[in-house]
Amino acid sequence: MNKIILVGRLTRDPEIRTIGTGNSVANFTVAINRPFKNKEGIIEADFINVVSYRSVENIGKYCFKGSLIGIEGRLQTRSYDAQDGSKRYVSEVVADSVEFLGTKRDRNETQSGGFVDIPSATPIDTPSFEEGIDVSSEDPFKDFGTEVSLSDDDLPF
Repeated sequence: MNKIILVGRLTRDPEIRTIGTGNSVANFTVAINRPFKNKEGIIEADFINVVSYRSVENIGKYCFKGSLIGIEGRLQTRSYDAQDGSKRYVSEVVADSVEFLGTKRDRNETQSGGFVDIPSATPIDTPSFEEGIDVSSEDPFKDFGTEVSLSDDDLPF
């Protein structure tokens, strides 16, 4: 099985180009922090090259330097002959899907000069006042009494 899942930030705006078949391709690099610090106490990052033949128009429209994205794909190694006659090898991730994890607000603030590192989505269990959910401070269980009795049959485990 050859499957890769990455979450990181773009190091530059994606390069969108048309290849010989007339199809478009997006090339970009994703920076991903390592989950540990080095000897000097610094968190290092890996820079992964990614190529996508899918959703190229959306990648060009919504992804930019600093965007937080998620990628699902596979690792591919290819070779080519360089101009000096030597054989070169390239490893890159071929993206099957790209998820945009940032928000429009992230884009506006990042383009205005500052790097934004804020959560991109509201957690699922956080009620939104726009949805009309009652989040009053009144106890919703006040009419049920103070004692709760459960038998072993009531528990799902």
